[in-house]
Amino acid sequence: MGSNECRFVRTNRKERQTLLPAGAQPTAAYLLTSRGLRAFGDGLVSLLLPAYLAVLGFNAFEIGVLATATLAGSAALTLTVGIVAHHFSRRTLLIAAAVLMMATGVAFALVQDFWPLLLIAFVGTLNPSSGDVSVFLPLEHAQLAHSVTDRDRTALFARYSLIGSLAGAVGALAAGAPDILGEAIGLDIKGALQAAFLLYASLGLATLFLYRRLPVEPFDATAAPAEPLGKSRTIVLTLAALFSLDAFAGGLIVQSLLALWLYQRFDLSLAATGAIFFWTGVLSSGSYLIAVRISKRIGLVNTMVFTHLPSSLCLILVPFMPHLAQAIGLLLIRSALSQMDVPTRTSYVMAIVAPGERAAAASVTAVPRSLAAASGPLLAGWLMSISSFGWPLVAAAALKIVYDVLLLFMFRKHRPPEER
Repeated sequence: MGSNECRFVRTNRKERQTLLPAGAQPTAAYLLTSRGLRAFGDGLVSLLLPAYLAVLGFNAFEIGVLATATLAGSAALTLTVGIVAHHFSRRTLLIAAAVLMMATGVAFALVQDFWPLLLIAFVGTLNPSSGDVSVFLPLEHAQLAHSVTDRDRTALFARYSLIGSLAGAVGALAAGAPDILGEAIGLDIKGALQAAFLLYASLGLATLFLYRRLPVEPFDATAAPAEPLGKSRTIVLTLAALFSLDAFAGGLIVQSLLALWLYQRFDLSLAATGAIFFWTGVLSSGSYLIAVRISKRIGLVNTMVFTHLPSSLCLILVPFMPHLAQAIGLLLIRSALSQMDVPTRTSYVMAIVAPGERAAAASVTAVPRSLAAASGPLLAGWLMSISSFGWPLVAAAALKIVYDVLLLFMFRKHRPPEER
């Protein structure tokens, strides 16, 4: 092999190492890429969905019903897949989900009547929230866990979370494209929004091609086939309950309500509020990779708890700050700490259950969490309507502290293989 060829091989290896941990198999890159494509699509349609439905003539209540249908349908489908995943290969289920994503985008672009759209919203893959609550989540988590060594599993999930977060932010920024497109080529807003849903369908097609490149058999030839929850059932259900408590607390401070509170308390402009949340998002994204190094030193559970606790203390102090700069400083510190439990939590669940139960465990822990988060904004809105003080922030922080203490007390002795 010539010197130029040797340099080319070394360069390719270095480039791959920047994308994947050393212990990850090359096919994991397909899942990271698909995560980015789906996150971009979710970020795009989460902002365009209410605008498109309003253009079609639906009122606020009907739009809320359709948005609720998307969340309820995604949760039901995700839970169903977790239960029946042992009957099918993960590759087959992922391909089927990609086909469903394509059909959802095309259907929303073509159908304009309420009841057909309600059905499509329930059975489809649209995601009106900023996080991933789709059927893809447990399948990709299980497949990723099978494609990496125990030592590098958390690092791989950190990259997965980072890519999803950044791509989702870019998708949200792209939501302004229909207005630009309409002005540039004279397309009306309805046609431009329909084109965006066709773009969403094309992203489903791209993920389909990526999933087809996954191996038919599990990455590890000795891995157990997928199966329903068995000996891991008690642990998974306990974790699901704890994660739901944390998610409900997070629902009290969803981004839109937190922005509303800042506007009411400090009379912020929309531009200033947007700048604040841009930087909180950047800090949260960067914390995913830092969490990997911390977890290697103190363990996954300790990382989840001892980064979460100070972030909750910052949150509980925000309503007591008399000046905007102090409140922003606490929110930025919180953002740098509060999301470190995302990749570590996923890695921990995948580590402590039997390999064959990973898809079911991912589903059972994800679905209740998404449903619990959906119920938080209702209480937060009521609290904000009766008082200008930041009671939702205080309540959220208090519940998160309870969650952290319970998690540490109940699972500090349940260590993943790499920590034993």
